[in-house]
Amino acid sequence: MKNKLVLAPLMAAFCLVCFGFYHKMAAQWKTVTPENLPLPRHENAFARVGDAFFLLGGRQIKPVERYDVKTNRWEKRATPPLEMSHFQAVTFKDEIYVVGAFTGGYPHETPIPRMYIYNPKQDKWREGPEIPADRWRGSAGVTVYNNKIYVVCGITDGHWDGQVSWFDEYNPATNTWRKMPDAPRTRDHVSVAVADNQLVVAGGRRSTARVDSVLNTTIAQVDVFDFKTNKWRTAPASQNIPTQRAGSTAVPLGSKVIIIGGESPQLVSHNETEAFDVKTNTWQKLAPMQTGRHGTQAVVYKNKVYIAAGSGNHGGGPELNSLEVME
Repeated sequence: MKNKLVLAPLMAAFCLVCFGFYHKMAAQWKTVTPENLPLPRHENAFARVGDAFFLLGGRQIKPVERYDVKTNRWEKRATPPLEMSHFQAVTFKDEIYVVGAFTGGYPHETPIPRMYIYNPKQDKWREGPEIPADRWRGSAGVTVYNNKIYVVCGITDGHWDGQVSWFDEYNPATNTWRKMPDAPRTRDHVSVAVADNQLVVAGGRRSTARVDSVLNTTIAQVDVFDFKTNKWRTAPASQNIPTQRAGSTAVPLGSKVIIIGGESPQLVSHNETEAFDVKTNTWQKLAPMQTGRHGTQAVVYKNKVYIAAGSGNHGGGPELNSLEVME
């Protein structure tokens, strides 16, 4: 009995030490304080090439802005040839591709019928290949896998109507498009990522301003395309996305795809950060961002996740220009 009385406080102290150590080690979001700030923007993209990050597009025509990790400074770069919004930019061979974007105003934003490519080294935009006319849409998920660009889901008529489950492959080496198996369900305002050869589609909604139903149409199910089997699967209902939202961003880390931010009927944009493990079909809740945001993108750099800009509330504002990092 005496030994138990002595051990009890020792065990409690050990648990407190472990608890404190765990929380010190757990990933946390921190606000970065650069020497200067970029323009506020939302419905934009954020991409990385080497040691630099690039804010591109968004509502209205705004210049590309480059963040240098080493100098901790932002600088203005070339202006895009037209307004481009609601897109997930991808980096391919040190250039940034805009595929599946919108131009124009709410609620009838129109799909941009071709790719646009930004070359950071030359600081120049150029027109890219045309997108097949029967596959035009915006607010789609876009990613790169094995030197090919993949576009999934989206919507054909801004926020009005026309959600699609299309899945396409573009091969830059041959300049050819190929239709892939449709996703299990339609969704727009979605961002995707590939982990362990599997493309994860989580979050998004079915925007239908035609019947005044936009923010409340978020989707719970998680759909996964396995590039090895060329087949889709839907995660069990018990593993639906924990926090339903659209306009979030997705990045891969190991066997996990991390879903960050987003918007829903709540006024303030989501700060939730949740990770889906493709090996176990399970979700893990991570630390929330310092500032909730939607309509932007995150990038991975040296096992850290960075996110910038976006909208602080659902809808169009306030536009943000802050930068956060999850270490």
